[in-house]
Amino acid sequence: MTAVTIYGLCAVTFMMLMYALERRGAAYVAAFALGCLLSSAYGFWSGAWPFGIAEAVWSLVALRRYQTVRSAGGPSTAPGP
Repeated sequence: MTAVTIYGLCAVTFMMLMYALERRGAAYVAAFALGCLLSSAYGFWSGAWPFGIAEAVWSLVALRRYQTVRSAGGPSTAPGP
C-alpha cells in the first residue's frame, strides 16, 4: 500500500464517520466539511481530479450547512439514521 492510498483510506473513513455522526451537532458537521477537504486533497494527490472537485464542492455545502445549524442552535437537518 502506498502513502497516497493510506492517506485516502484515512481521509475517506474520517469523512464517512463524521457524516454518520453529524446529527449530534454542529461540530460534527464542521468535521464532515474538514473530511471532505481531506478527501478532496486525496483526489487531487492521486490524480483523480473529478473526485477532488466533487469533494471540494461537498466541503462548501457542508460548511454552509454548518453555518445554518450553528445559527439555528439545533441538530443537523441532514438525512441519516
